[in-house]
Amino acid sequence: MKRQITLLAAIAATIASYAQPSLDECRRLAREHYPAIRQYDLIRQTEQYTLSNAGRAWLPQVAFSAQATWQTDAPAFPDAFSGIFDQQGISIPGMRKDQYRMQIEVSQTLWDGGKSRADKLMAEAESAESRHTVDVDLFALDGRIDELYFGILLLDERIAQTRLTIGLLESTLDKIRSLQRNGVALQTDADSVEAELLTAGQQLSQLESMCDSYRRMLSVFTGTDIGDKPLQQPDAEMPASMENRRPELNLLDARADLLTAREKMVKSSTMPRFGLFAQGYYGYPGLDYFKSMLNADWSLNAVVGIRMTWNFGGYYTRRNNLDRIATAKRQLDVQRDIFLFNTELQSVEQNGEIERLRRALADDDRIVALRRSVREAAESKLRNGIIDTNDLLRKITDEQSAAVARSAREIELLKTIYELKHTINQ
Repeated sequence: MKRQITLLAAIAATIASYAQPSLDECRRLAREHYPAIRQYDLIRQTEQYTLSNAGRAWLPQVAFSAQATWQTDAPAFPDAFSGIFDQQGISIPGMRKDQYRMQIEVSQTLWDGGKSRADKLMAEAESAESRHTVDVDLFALDGRIDELYFGILLLDERIAQTRLTIGLLESTLDKIRSLQRNGVALQTDADSVEAELLTAGQQLSQLESMCDSYRRMLSVFTGTDIGDKPLQQPDAEMPASMENRRPELNLLDARADLLTAREKMVKSSTMPRFGLFAQGYYGYPGLDYFKSMLNADWSLNAVVGIRMTWNFGGYYTRRNNLDRIATAKRQLDVQRDIFLFNTELQSVEQNGEIERLRRALADDDRIVALRRSVREAAESKLRNGIIDTNDLLRKITDEQSAAVARSAREIELLKTIYELKHTINQ
């Protein structure tokens, strides 16, 4: 049983290694491999910590303090009272100028003017903005993957066409050498074809080198070895709609939400706060000042109550801060309009290019067929001595150019369709 499982796993791994990578698969692998993807988890953790801190603002707050002071004067009985007490033999020294206190205070917020709610909104808005910023970065990564992917497809087509041309030139060279042995062709004819064959070989080497570089870059982006695996050619399906779904729009929305959260923060800074408090301290003097005048003993004391605080300093800058936020929102609206205008302009241009390529592609098959027919006729004429080798080579070059143009236009059409999809994120 274990041997069967091992065999099945090896077969599956072999099939996977020879599977044709698709564009969607390359995008997915690139996103998973790209370092920015790790920011999502860090953003989530930061948001949780900030929201937890905001929620803990409602927990009771405990503070401990200790102080020792000396003051220039302290409460005492008037001299008339002191004289009466002295006549009766009662000594009341009064309160000492050195005082000591160790205090614990417990406070509970009843209403914080909306500050904790504004803190939570701010944390959520900042986290959303960070996530959408990463979305924009990964969306740009998709565009880079598309460029490499379609570049490889185009180079593969050119390599295939160049190899076909080399095969055709090799066949032509064999025919000319056969004619040469029969005394019908000259050595210069064979030399001309061989020179074209060497030139085509150089072109093939350059194309293979470029394609290998593209494949290595795609392997770096995806974190997998693309090698020389053939890539799947995507379908030429147009977007389902022209609705703009770019992540930049979500980022602008997130920035607008962040400005709204800041607006709430400004407003909450000018609201009063209400809370309960309890203070307990051990020291001198106590709350009973008369007792503290009689002796300097330390005592336990406690105070409980309700407290309101209202800081009016926030009103100094409140209007300016709100106006600045309103201006920033209007700037976001302008940025959105500019982005939508440029995106629509780009999509209109790409739609026009798609229509042009489709019209041109409709004639390419006929052009290639005609060039092939002319080349085959030229081969027959060469065998009959009607034309020379240079004429045949021109016909071969014309056929190759037509075939290369046709395959390149097909890939260019696919590339433009996916550029349109990328422009509107469809």
